[in-house]
Amino acid sequence: RIFVLGIGFFTLCFLMTSLGGQFSAKRLGDSPFTIRTEVMGALESRGVLRRMSDMLEMLMKRMDILARLENSTDFHKGDAARFPLDRFQPAAGLMERIQAIAQNVSDIAVKVDQILRNSLLNGKVMEGRRDQCEVPRDPKYPDCAGKVEWMRARWTSDPCYAFFGVDGTECSFLIYLSEVEWFCPPLPWRNRTVAEPSPPPPPRAQAAFRRDLARLLELIGTGKESLSFMKKRIRHLAQQWLRAARRLEQKLAGRQRDQKHILIHIGFLTEESGDVFSPRVLKGGPLGEMVQWADILAALFMLGHSLRVTVSLKELQSHLGVPPGRGNCPLTSPLPFDLIYTDYHGLQQMKQHMGLSFKKYRCRVRVIDTFGTEPAYNHEEYATLRGYRTNWGYWNLQPTQFMTMFPHTPDNSFMGFVSEELNQTERQLIKANKVSSMAVVYGKEASIWKGKEKFLAILNKYMEIHGTVYYETQRPPEVPAFVKNHGLLPQHEFQQLLRKAKLFIGFGFPYEGPAPLEAIANGCVFLQARFNPPHSSLNHEFFRGKPTSREASEVSSQHPYAEEFIGKPHVWTVDYNNSEEFEAAIKTIMRTQVDPYLPYEYTCEGMLERIHAYIQHQDFCTASSLPPSPKTKSPAMQSPPSPLALSPNSTHLVWSPSAGGAPQAWPPVASLQVWVSEPQHTCTETCRQHGLVCEPTFFRFLNKEEVFLQLSIACDSTEYEMNHLYPAVAENVRECYLQKEPLLFSCAGYNPKYRRLCPCRDFRQGQVALCRDCL
Repeated sequence: RIFVLGIGFFTLCFLMTSLGGQFSAKRLGDSPFTIRTEVMGALESRGVLRRMSDMLEMLMKRMDILARLENSTDFHKGDAARFPLDRFQPAAGLMERIQAIAQNVSDIAVKVDQILRNSLLNGKVMEGRRDQCEVPRDPKYPDCAGKVEWMRARWTSDPCYAFFGVDGTECSFLIYLSEVEWFCPPLPWRNRTVAEPSPPPPPRAQAAFRRDLARLLELIGTGKESLSFMKKRIRHLAQQWLRAARRLEQKLAGRQRDQKHILIHIGFLTEESGDVFSPRVLKGGPLGEMVQWADILAALFMLGHSLRVTVSLKELQSHLGVPPGRGNCPLTSPLPFDLIYTDYHGLQQMKQHMGLSFKKYRCRVRVIDTFGTEPAYNHEEYATLRGYRTNWGYWNLQPTQFMTMFPHTPDNSFMGFVSEELNQTERQLIKANKVSSMAVVYGKEASIWKGKEKFLAILNKYMEIHGTVYYETQRPPEVPAFVKNHGLLPQHEFQQLLRKAKLFIGFGFPYEGPAPLEAIANGCVFLQARFNPPHSSLNHEFFRGKPTSREASEVSSQHPYAEEFIGKPHVWTVDYNNSEEFEAAIKTIMRTQVDPYLPYEYTCEGMLERIHAYIQHQDFCTASSLPPSPKTKSPAMQSPPSPLALSPNSTHLVWSPSAGGAPQAWPPVASLQVWVSEPQHTCTETCRQHGLVCEPTFFRFLNKEEVFLQLSIACDSTEYEMNHLYPAVAENVRECYLQKEPLLFSCAGYNPKYRRLCPCRDFRQGQVALCRDCL
């Protein structure tokens, strides 16, 4: 009997808990899209009440049977000694309580049943009104029916649909698909105010060069070592930024500039992406990305634009206006930013949480991309079909939306960073204090030194070797005893070391970092290894998986920019496998006098000039159209005459002075020259051979049949196809090819079968990203 009582009491507690859980649910009618789901929950509650009432009734019957057994005479005679009568007095009280609870539960069940009947009746009336919608058959909205079908099956898969009022009815699907998304036509019965001509937007605020960086330091925030690193760098270079801003302001001579609202989202610093860089600040890892981001923040701020800086996913969602849910719905309001600067991690986060709005607003995105993204890897369909797909590519952006640390390929925009400039006094002081027998090794991680004993032994014969290798307690065994290791140095102490040293030597890694430029700017000679064969995604693990083949700018050394754009006497590139060549280079370097040198494009003024030009002139939200392909031309359609003409020496094409009104293109079309490549040369190489730069935005002007004729190229056939090498000619078979997909226009890539048509332009001295008239 005690066991039965225990079971009954446990059942009672369980049922009351279940009932409490059901009644704690959201009230009916809290929102227009909760009717169906809440009613179903209430039906379940009613079932629980009925089951509870039935079980209590059964429990009472069993208690009644026990009571009868207890009152039987035979029972008391046999068990009086072992079971005193007062042991069962509490059972009678429990019986009364159970009877009272059962009566209350029965009353509650009746009342809930009445409420639910009224709710279901009202729900049916409302559903009758809201379900009087049919899927429209409008040829202007061919995807409407398919989207409605998808919503029927999956509208509960993301709470964002309910946030926008979807409740499972046909009408709610159509309202959402016509007013929130744009797959269905507007419903005629919806209460919409008659569209009135909107007043012209108020004039935009003008950007004014700033005179103080204090506000920027507040915007960057605190809480991460990486943020502290960037703020220290900005403070250190503050006076140089201010002087550069004044010089550019004078150069622009009061030109009007609209102030842009810009979001800077540094995705690799978010917790969701792992934030692997913050710990490296204290342990000597590569910090080139943070150097670049610090300089981008400073440049955008000094140019006078309105900034918001985020390093967390929650802040990103808040600034964008992301609705609650899993990211399948568009933003709740128009994007409040003219431009968004982010990285690949941030790009992925935006796509995940912006829904269809990502496609709508991706033209405003600028992706800071250290090593670059070539068009063949950027085009999703082409990359998949041709084997160019990687973990980082296939975004279908305009290739010039990707912004690199060095000018690897003209297909991307060159963003860069800055190195500290020296005044004349500092330059003279450095020259006077140089120690010709002092070398500093490029590499703060001990792993970089592994296996380099042979080179270090040769170098040690002539120079005192210094290192800045990070360690916690014990000296890294990879660093030989004859090396004076300073440990990880703050930036200003590292610069003082470079100002004394004669040689800055690299051992092949890290690739293309900022340190060699800083060393050259402080009067060092940079010695690096030549790679034979050049490193690429085809033969080296580091580049494998990155969205670039580096065909346009081969990684022939640790720092190709320093090798190609600076060169001797500041940069020496030798074969480290040849001990005699290596030793001879060291001897020559010790005798060579060099001055501190910094390319203009890596000064504060050069970076301000470049970013100003990009913001004023790059517009990826206005589509440019290709000429129609042969299959879509009508017989009566005449191609407009080519605006190009042969140069006076008949070697290439230029923009014709008689072409009439030049299109509103940037760079200006007057800088265009069209050259034909050799079979095994990229367009980047072809333009460079003529002292020019390949300009991918000009491909659209030479992607025409007439251009082949003007260059005296005979074509037995001309086809439009998707290929990142087109426009090109296969001369052995006299077949000409034009580009079908504008996103695949590329300065990179070659094939021995083809000679490519290459658009080239001039460039400003020391500023390869801009043509002479681009500013």
